[in-house]
Amino acid sequence: MLGITVRQLEIFVAVASAGTVSAAAQRLFLTQPAVSMALAELERQLNAQLFDRDRGRLHLSPRGRELLPAAQEVLERIQEMQHQADHPVTLTGELRVGASNTVGNYLVGDLLGPFVNRHPEVSLQVSVDNTESIIAGLLGHSLDVGCVEGPVNHHQLETLHWRDDALVVCAAPADPLARQATLKPRHFKDAKWILREHGSAMRAQAELALGSLPPGKILLELGQVEAIKQAVIAGMGIACLPRAAVTESVSTGRLVVLHTPFLNLHRRLSLVLHKSRYRGVLIEAFVASLAPSGDRMSPA
Repeated sequence: MLGITVRQLEIFVAVASAGTVSAAAQRLFLTQPAVSMALAELERQLNAQLFDRDRGRLHLSPRGRELLPAAQEVLERIQEMQHQADHPVTLTGELRVGASNTVGNYLVGDLLGPFVNRHPEVSLQVSVDNTESIIAGLLGHSLDVGCVEGPVNHHQLETLHWRDDALVVCAAPADPLARQATLKPRHFKDAKWILREHGSAMRAQAELALGSLPPGKILLELGQVEAIKQAVIAGMGIACLPRAAVTESVSTGRLVVLHTPFLNLHRRLSLVLHKSRYRGVLIEAFVASLAPSGDRMSPA
């Protein structure tokens, strides 16, 4: 019979999340030798190497990626048993959320507010990154839930529709396109575009829109929506930007939204979950906080 302990599973999960023994030791208030010994003993009992070592960092091995969701589920079920006994109503613990650039910078209150109001004792760790990185975090189990723009197609991930959204094409007030009474696709010939970096859903959608317009020039590629907005305000070019990101600048006259009914810039914002990840009370409560009252979130 296996003699695996809860502490060994805690160490396994902590090392997988932190990436190093030293960081996991600090998180668990243990010494590095104690963490290393417990991890080695767990690997011995499982007869499997859980991590690959590379330049001082530990990366989950194929076997480690396979076993991590089970270890997380065991720990979360134990926590839930303790909560039910000690705190039948109050939720505690940590939830790791990945938010894409638009959501993390402009809709974070809508994303997190309902959950924080209902469960103030839960610690939320939020990472803001592009969609590609958030998907990688979910697949690597360093994130519990993601919120991204655009479609996600991966057999290990499930997407739930959160809300509808749209991009808008913006220009500085002095830009010739902003002075055009009625815009047609032909007016965008040789336009200077400022785009997000590759790997972002916003970049992918902008490229689809550009594909239906005459050839232009990609002047800049920037990794943040705010940086793109400031470049457009400075008159450097035009860009597809989230509507939520430009409301204030439009109202103060620093930006103009171009009327482009010939472009399909609608999109969906979705929650993304790993199919094999145990959905304990924290994840279920987070999903429920974003669903319409009394309803369940529908697949995206």
